[in-house]
Amino acid sequence: MADKKEKTAVQATESSEMGRSREDEVAGDGNSGIRTAETLLRLFPVGLCVAALVVMLKDSETNEYGSLSYSNITAFRFLVHANGICAGYSLLSAAFTAIPRPITMSRAWTFFLLDQVLTYLILAAGAVATEVAFLSYKGDLAVTWSEVCGTYGHFCKSATASIIITFTVVICYVLLSLISSYRLFSKYDAPVGYHNKGIEIVDFGN
Repeated sequence: MADKKEKTAVQATESSEMGRSREDEVAGDGNSGIRTAETLLRLFPVGLCVAALVVMLKDSETNEYGSLSYSNITAFRFLVHANGICAGYSLLSAAFTAIPRPITMSRAWTFFLLDQVLTYLILAAGAVATEVAFLSYKGDLAVTWSEVCGTYGHFCKSATASIIITFTVVICYVLLSLISSYRLFSKYDAPVGYHNKGIEIVDFGN
């Protein structure tokens, strides 16, 4: 009887180890696929940010009414700086992500926080630039803002193109934020509830 119990225990241990190894293989394949997708998704905004930045940098127009450049508008300068920062971060983070290495908690938190900050930065830049572009097209008598796009049509078209590209970058960063959030919070166990003296306590295990 003792031998049978020992054999049963050994078989159970072997089967559990095989199950764990299979789960690890599946997890490794999934992580590899996610890493590849994440690397490509981090590289894609580099070109978009540079394109939006260059279009805005070259955005100027001169006619009989005078000259108008992106540098005359604070919101457009902010858009240029935000795209430059995002391009640099995207390139560095893509190079870092492409190298296979264990995902530690500190690394997961770093990517999560930086992705969140960059997402809000580029979103804010696009939103402010959109508001200024709208005022340039429509004008607003309440704030004594005249319609300048009737006079500087080429300037407004180039600014609009840069803003559209910027919002494409925003979409990429939203997806990156979702991936980094998944990577971070999937490392935590589901909360386990238990009762203590009639009070339900939720325990978040690591």
